[in-house]
Amino acid sequence: MSDKKPGFFQRLFGTQGAPLPAPTETPQKIPDSPAPPMPGPAPFAPEPPPAPVPADHPPPPGPPETTPDYIERIEDQFITPPAAVGEPAKPQGWFARLATGLRRSSDTLGTSITSVFTKRKLDAATLDELEDVLIQADLGVDTASAITETLRRDRFDKEISDADVRAVLAAEVEKVLDPVARPLVIDSAKKPFVILMIGVNGSGKTTTIGKLAQKFSREGRSIMLAAGDTFRAAAIEQLQVWGQRTGAPVIARPAGADASGLAFDAVTQATAENRDILIIDTAGRLQNREELMGELEKVIRVIKKVDPSAPHATLLTLDATTGQNALKQVEIFGQRAGVTGLVMTKLDGTARGGILVAIASRFGLPVHFIGVGEGVEDLEPFAASDFARAITGGAHP
Repeated sequence: MSDKKPGFFQRLFGTQGAPLPAPTETPQKIPDSPAPPMPGPAPFAPEPPPAPVPADHPPPPGPPETTPDYIERIEDQFITPPAAVGEPAKPQGWFARLATGLRRSSDTLGTSITSVFTKRKLDAATLDELEDVLIQADLGVDTASAITETLRRDRFDKEISDADVRAVLAAEVEKVLDPVARPLVIDSAKKPFVILMIGVNGSGKTTTIGKLAQKFSREGRSIMLAAGDTFRAAAIEQLQVWGQRTGAPVIARPAGADASGLAFDAVTQATAENRDILIIDTAGRLQNREELMGELEKVIRVIKKVDPSAPHATLLTLDATTGQNALKQVEIFGQRAGVTGLVMTKLDGTARGGILVAIASRFGLPVHFIGVGEGVEDLEPFAASDFARAITGGAHP
């Protein structure tokens, strides 16, 4: 046995991990002078593979989206996206669009009601639980109490299902909304009929103006628009685009100009041109900003210097996603600007569509239009029965 001490590699890995002996190569005889290469084309060299992309590097952009949703967002809102090849266009009626837009609200409300009612007798505890569900759905305390009292009177201690509750709910909601579902009437004796659009930031005023301008233009009325949101250059440009689309002239000034002066000029010019309707945009402002509300009051005073009866309609746009905050907006704007009617927008983006019921119950202001999407056809006159059935998940009668 050899006394030679094993090397480090053998001590570390053992004999099985010992390095293999180097392979022996068979020597090849090299010719004294290599043969000259044959003339011909250079051999083809394959393209080297692309360099690997680091893990934190974003992938290169792929082809643009072609989904209908994407097309609808980027196409002109007045052009209907083409139907798929071989498929006829399937236009949706207004109730179908409304029900689709209110699906988040109706699903949330329906799930909550179903969790309360599972084919059992109606007792006091169940009624209390239902009332809590309706209040949490932003329907308002008064409406929630009216619904539970109706059930208490007609169905107490009787077996009841969630479908029965939905039917009562739809009837009570329609009862609250029916008195406020009033169309915006344009008095043709007043030329121009001045509409002042007001609301908080992001409530959809400028987009609503464009949609209204399109509707009025289709009715054959001559329209003028005034870009009174002089705080945002983007709002001025947006209204100018709507003016081009609807063929309506737009009175505009550079960003930062005095809004009340612009309103004065717009009413003066619309009167001189004998326009049917003048719609004045205003800057979005929070209802708790005293100085901004003061500016809005100044705009109204200046308009009255040209026409003491104007504005003939002051429409407050309400973003449905704000929920209970919309109640405060209606209260403050009503006190400071004399709101004559409401436009509820973005009902398709929230599960809190019930807030419209609470607003109607508390203030009783006319609800002229509601919006459930970005398209021109997604702003429609408000109908109480359609809204009540859509928000409770009912079918169209």
